Amino acid sequence: MAGSETTVLKLGGSVVTDKDRPEALDGPALDAAADAIAEALAGGDVSDLVVVHGGGSFGHHHASEHGVSKTEGSGDATAAVEIHGAMKTLDDFVLARLHDRDVPAVPVHPFSAACRDEEADLTLMTEQVETMLGEGFVPVLHGDVVAHAGEGVTILSGDEVVTAVAEGIDADRVGFCSTVPGVLDADDAVISEIRSYDEVADYLGESDAIDVTGGMAGKVRALLALGAPATIFGPDDLRAFLAGEDPGTRIDGQ
Repeated sequence: MAGSETTVLKLGGSVVTDKDRPEALDGPALDAAADAIAEALAGGDVSDLVVVHGGGSFGHHHASEHGVSKTEGSGDATAAVEIHGAMKTLDDFVLARLHDRDVPAVPVHPFSAACRDEEADLTLMTEQVETMLGEGFVPVLHGDVVAHAGEGVTILSGDEVVTAVAEGIDADRVGFCSTVPGVLDADDAVISEIRSYDEVADYLGESDAIDVTGGMAGKVRALLALGAPATIFGPDDLRAFLAGEDPGTRIDGQ
């Protein structure tokens, strides 16, 4: 693995797609995110970078149609291929935007690199991600379907991918770029820091649009499970995060 600081960045599905319409890309938002990533790499603000993106209106729409979630599986190969295919389509859009800006992005599809056992514990291989980083690439992963013992396939959320990858490669920084500027309290003010789920349980509702992975509550739970602090911030703070700042809400379950 490369010796410099490693950053894992998640681009939320609601940031890069319109989750209210099936397979609807938010082109301007994706362009803006790709611009920020390219500028940070070119300027030396970030060196070793892993990008993870959510499913948005691509994966979530098909998963909902087939009744597949993180807990409800399907043994239908057609359903698995359709959900994975939608995620691969979105991933191709993300890769294309990054390549347009000379970012050396390469795909890592979790469907072929991960599985769950009968207790739903996740195994995600990360050796290839480490090797890619060492060779100067920017690995791009995403939410996906995953083979699940006894369930056929279930949904692997982008949040879970972030956690697994960050732990597997011992990432130094983790950031979630969401549609909101951080985790909000009852007055819609950004909560500066969260150290336990109970502190904010009353504020965490479900996503308004179709989301089979848990919305903001799922994000907070995933980040609290990390062995390192992380941040949730809005698109306007993406450049600040990549520059080394901690905008939005800092989450540290240690």
